[in-house]
Amino acid sequence: MPPWLPEPGYGDFAGEMRLTQGEIDTISKWVQAGAPEGPAAATPPVPAFPDGWQLGKPDLILEASKPFALPASGPNVFWNFIYSPDLKTRRYVRAVEIRPGDKRVVHHANLLVDRAGLSKLREASPGAGFPGMEVSLERTSFDFDSHFLFWKPGTVPQSEPDGLAWTLEPGSSLVLNTHLQPTGKQQMVQPAVGLYFTSQPPDRFPMLIQLEHDGALNIPAGDRDFPVSDDFRLPEDVDVLAIYPHAHYLGKLLEAYATPPSGQRVWLIRIPDWDLNWQAVYRYRKPVFLPRGSVISMRYHYDNSTANPRNPNHPPRRVQAGNQATDEMGHLWLQVLPRGRGDRRMELEEALMAHRLEKYPGDFLAELKLGAVKLARLDAPGAVPFLKAAVRARPDHPEARNLLGSALARLGRNQDAIGQFETAIRLRPDYPNAHFNLANALAASGKLPEAIAEYRKLLVLFPNDAAVRDRLQHALTRLGSQP
Repeated sequence: MPPWLPEPGYGDFAGEMRLTQGEIDTISKWVQAGAPEGPAAATPPVPAFPDGWQLGKPDLILEASKPFALPASGPNVFWNFIYSPDLKTRRYVRAVEIRPGDKRVVHHANLLVDRAGLSKLREASPGAGFPGMEVSLERTSFDFDSHFLFWKPGTVPQSEPDGLAWTLEPGSSLVLNTHLQPTGKQQMVQPAVGLYFTSQPPDRFPMLIQLEHDGALNIPAGDRDFPVSDDFRLPEDVDVLAIYPHAHYLGKLLEAYATPPSGQRVWLIRIPDWDLNWQAVYRYRKPVFLPRGSVISMRYHYDNSTANPRNPNHPPRRVQAGNQATDEMGHLWLQVLPRGRGDRRMELEEALMAHRLEKYPGDFLAELKLGAVKLARLDAPGAVPFLKAAVRARPDHPEARNLLGSALARLGRNQDAIGQFETAIRLRPDYPNAHFNLANALAASGKLPEAIAEYRKLLVLFPNDAAVRDRLQHALTRLGSQP
């Protein structure tokens, strides 16, 4: 049984796997007696899972087409396996079960949804996968991380309640981002993913929000209590459905709480003896309501001394933020459900990115996402400064160029927009969204032959795209009516 890390009284969680004091006393007496074997007739049967799947046979089983050969030694490896579900229609996913393979090798695995299907372009050959820990996928401003889709030791797969499934469209890919640890001999890793569908489409829209302050992680050797904190003020009413705290081996005391406008603290979780090897998502027995204006607080403490038995460095050394297990992290993820009708996640995203800019002025990702959100909320004048800042920070980033071009086009600055779209395409020739936006801007500028050529290029790649076909027909009609 995995250890249950949360301290009682600091969050009411479903499925608690906590031993009672009576059970602890029984185990202690059994150990002191020499661990005698009990009556064979009283031995409970071993749980039976159909073909090893804890939730029963999945509706769709996806297997990595090629195994990855993990070297016998060396640093930790982050490898991404790509799965291509052969879907003919939109499906609603109520549960995911990940079978990573040898648990001595796979530290954890996160599942990402690639709705644009462009992750395959990163593979050196079809089915080979690609390296990388921080995987950025092309997505629209309305495509938020909404569910905890991962495997970690001790993870029990969960089925979402009615109305909280997530959508998987035809043409989408799934990317399994795995953290692999060499074991002293070469290992072949070939994970599988099981999907469980429901016929009920989602009518509630949760979102994963993250508190973190990795930029403050600079822990001196020998420091027994190094604190890291973050605070985020909610812009709207939410229900907190689940929580996932994360640190590495120096993490000791992990706390999270909320302070509503009333001032009375609401505990979300407290883990007095953190153990990275048994991290988990904790789901609340009942959603925790937090009104608008509540401040969510993360308070983590790290022990980089010899007194920490989990310290990977002997003797201790200075540790900063990073992706290796011997580096550190300070993350707090919460799954929240905004109250009110419809999809209300955009306001949360805007507040989160503004908060990130407060911590990290000039941060490229925050500038990009804040500009994208403002653009999606039809605030093109507000989006332009942030997207210009993103382009200044990363002039070689095609998505930043494309988004800036879209904002400029909304303002009627089509010539400036065309330049941004052309740059985006030069940086990524296979960028369909930039090609479509370029064609639209050319058409709006009266450059109909050039626009028609772009639309036709897109139809070669996407022959069934109704929007491209309609725009092409409109451009051809306009061109034909010219004197």
